[in-house]
Amino acid sequence: MLDSARRLLSPSKRSEVPPFIVMDVMAAVAALEAKGHHIVHMEVGQPDRPAPATALAAARAALGERIGYTEALGMPRLRARIARHYRDAYAYDLDPARVVVTTGSSGAFMLAFLSLFEPGDRVALANPGYPPYRHILTALGCEPVLIQTSAATRWALSPEALLEAHRKRPLAGLLVASPANPTGTMMEAAALARLISTAEGLGIKVISDEIYHGLDYAFPAETAAKLSDDVLIINSFSKYFCMTGWRVGWMVLPSELVRTVERLQQNFAISVPTLSQIAAEAAFDGKAEMDEVKHGYEENRRILTEGLPKAGLDNFLPVDGGFYLYANISRFSDDSLDFAKRMLNEAHVAATPGLDFDPIDGRHYLRFCYSRSADDMHEAVGRIGQWLKR
Repeated sequence: MLDSARRLLSPSKRSEVPPFIVMDVMAAVAALEAKGHHIVHMEVGQPDRPAPATALAAARAALGERIGYTEALGMPRLRARIARHYRDAYAYDLDPARVVVTTGSSGAFMLAFLSLFEPGDRVALANPGYPPYRHILTALGCEPVLIQTSAATRWALSPEALLEAHRKRPLAGLLVASPANPTGTMMEAAALARLISTAEGLGIKVISDEIYHGLDYAFPAETAAKLSDDVLIINSFSKYFCMTGWRVGWMVLPSELVRTVERLQQNFAISVPTLSQIAAEAAFDGKAEMDEVKHGYEENRRILTEGLPKAGLDNFLPVDGGFYLYANISRFSDDSLDFAKRMLNEAHVAATPGLDFDPIDGRHYLRFCYSRSADDMHEAVGRIGQWLKR
């Protein structure tokens, strides 16, 4: 009887995806902190600041009201405010009817993949890249196709690499991110336009992950919405607006997909939490506060790009946007998982092993998140330098 129950309760094959290693790092950090150790957090990609004051005030004011479901596509006022954001930020007139509010960008990825792809479809991703892209695709029965990037293309996919992969075996989709996680690199508008044009010319559907827009330092980020009406765009209030735990994001859809995504959302979530949507609409009025936070990231970026080479980590990718620095550690180790564990236990600095983002060459890299305070960044540089000189 027990053996029979075990067989019944065995996990599905589609659930057999690798763990998101950064979450395991967070658990190890929590265990050390419980013992009284002071850890410098550079592992998880989330802001250290709360949501904008405007968002918090709106949420508090709404707590006395009835909080019920909203429309599956999102509150009309929030969808209209998101559309206005595209006019203000990108000089692009967006029809609010094309906007869908989602449970963070994670919910948007599932809706996007389900609405665009069939089981067995092959979807191109830049390598290194955000691990849940490939894990969600795999769980849904699709095949993630990792295309190695290089310094020659600023660590972004090139039209030539996409064409080569498509010729080997046809691709159904392409997901592109700028600024990218974990590299922090960005694509200039002209390069992004060429990539999208190439993909669409081959019949490849394009998803643009723009979750780190607003956090651009080297040059302004361009939305793919201005480059093609057929691109599916994903964004979120998590990063620029410091609202990770509120779990609210959005999609900009080609008009033909709106009803499709609406039906999926109706069944999966009914609607995004109403309180989060109310706060999100008000967050747009906190731009001055968020820009101040962004300036803090810029200072942290300066501290790391100047300080880490002096500490011994002098080989890292361009730090164009977002709040990540992706450093090559091969001078010290060819096992980023072990290196990260030792750095955590001995130097009390937490970072994420590159294996989380790149199953091919990630053993040579660490991702450092610089979204916390400038004091933390100085402390991290000092600790890493002392540790590497032992």
